[in-house]
Amino acid sequence: MLDRLQALADRYEKLSELLCDPDVASDSKRLRDYSKEQSDLQPTFEAYTEYRRVTEELDAAKQLQSEKLDDEMREMVKMEIDELSARKDELEEQIHILLMPKDPNDDKNVIVEIRGAAGGDEAALFAADLYRMYTRFADTQGWRVEVLDTNVSDLGGFKEVTFLINGRGAYSKLKFESGAHRVQRIPSTESGGRIHTSTSTVAVMPEAEELDIAIHDRDIRVDTFCSSGAGGQSVNTTKSAVRVTHMPTGIVATCQDGKSQNSNKEKALQVLRARISDMMRQEEEAKYAGERKSKVGTGDRSERIRTYNFPQSRVTDHRIGLTLHKLDQVMNGEIEEIVSALTLAEQADLMAKEA
Repeated sequence: MLDRLQALADRYEKLSELLCDPDVASDSKRLRDYSKEQSDLQPTFEAYTEYRRVTEELDAAKQLQSEKLDDEMREMVKMEIDELSARKDELEEQIHILLMPKDPNDDKNVIVEIRGAAGGDEAALFAADLYRMYTRFADTQGWRVEVLDTNVSDLGGFKEVTFLINGRGAYSKLKFESGAHRVQRIPSTESGGRIHTSTSTVAVMPEAEELDIAIHDRDIRVDTFCSSGAGGQSVNTTKSAVRVTHMPTGIVATCQDGKSQNSNKEKALQVLRARISDMMRQEEEAKYAGERKSKVGTGDRSERIRTYNFPQSRVTDHRIGLTLHKLDQVMNGEIEEIVSALTLAEQADLMAKEA
């Protein structure tokens, strides 16, 4: 492990030299590639640098402990050794995680689809709540959100909403959100004060580039139709909405929120690529699903992953048994604690498989 870490550290320092080279600075592609590579190596480089420092200080402290010392000095050295040993253990675990194979999609933007499922209007209203939760979380991360398509219910919820979250690391933090989200609360339309249970489904897909998924014109059918819902004077008068069907797979993507037919077609193709890529990924995972049973689930929409209980202000993630009693904050986008817990569970699962 130490040889590998030293090689990574050497490469990081080499990249620092390359980024100062005028020839590289004038070449936008090389500059971008080297900058990204160094950025990816930085957490490991910094952890390894601190690990070396801690190890050197620990060796020096142990050497000092072997010398003749008075009782007070010996106690101080012992405390220092204990602290440095604990920090060394922490760094070794951190480095082990950093060296594990990385999901190639982790740094990608994501396309998120939320649909109201069981529960009618209440499910659609909860879908809108989930949309606000994710967009507010995106704001805290400095990510940009772009709505691609919406289907609004009569009460202002979302029968379906599709949106792009643009920001580095978006997939790494949101990939565990796919699945069925269950809500327990008293609907605003309920006069008897009874608690209802509804569900909305979430699908999080890494954005697929054109190079990743090639879609040929001969394989798609493009239909245009009038937009529905809010959108200005052109709504229901011009055929700006677009539906793209991928004939080989039958996958369909629709977009009507853009201002022009061309814009909607590009967005629909963007969603179509992500859906095809997601289908291919799930097919690959299904081949060895018996061997790989992740603690954080399969990402299938039908899998119930979380319950939001409003009367008790409780959120429970069923995959890892995490319960938080701060529903208001969670619905306001404060989901970092849940995201971190799911990430740690996945890392622990991977480490157990390597052991």
